[in-house]
Amino acid sequence: MPAIATILTLLGLVPMVVFALGAVGPMPETAERMLVSLIDYAALVLAFAGGVHWGLALLPGAVRPSLRVGAGVLPLIVAWAALVLAQFVAPSVALGVLILAYLATILTEHRAATRLMVPSRYVWLRWPFTLVSLVAMVMVLILHGLGQTIVF
Repeated sequence: MPAIATILTLLGLVPMVVFALGAVGPMPETAERMLVSLIDYAALVLAFAGGVHWGLALLPGAVRPSLRVGAGVLPLIVAWAALVLAQFVAPSVALGVLILAYLATILTEHRAATRLMVPSRYVWLRWPFTLVSLVAMVMVLILHGLGQTIVF
């Protein structure tokens, strides 16, 4: 695995963690902006994960390319829906959708890796990223639901 992939994956967690911590900070206005940033970033990452499958579907000799294109588009649609829900329903609903989508995506990728449809190295990078992201989003969802903040 190229070292740059690991480094960029780890760096990709920085905004997720910073936005999550900021979203439960003691300053309401800043926390609200950080919550929106967390949802926006999580949606972007989800869409990016779908793009990987779109690209794999375009490879010569791709197995089940139509299904793979669908797998590539579905995370984008769910990410868009989460952004709309954040604006028109509630940020907590958007976080719930993103949490479920992250779980569904990583489990789908894990299953695809066992069938040799995605490189196992890719899934090796995705599991830690997904777990940290899930912990961050669940923490925010729970603490917001309880009306709690974290003071740094």
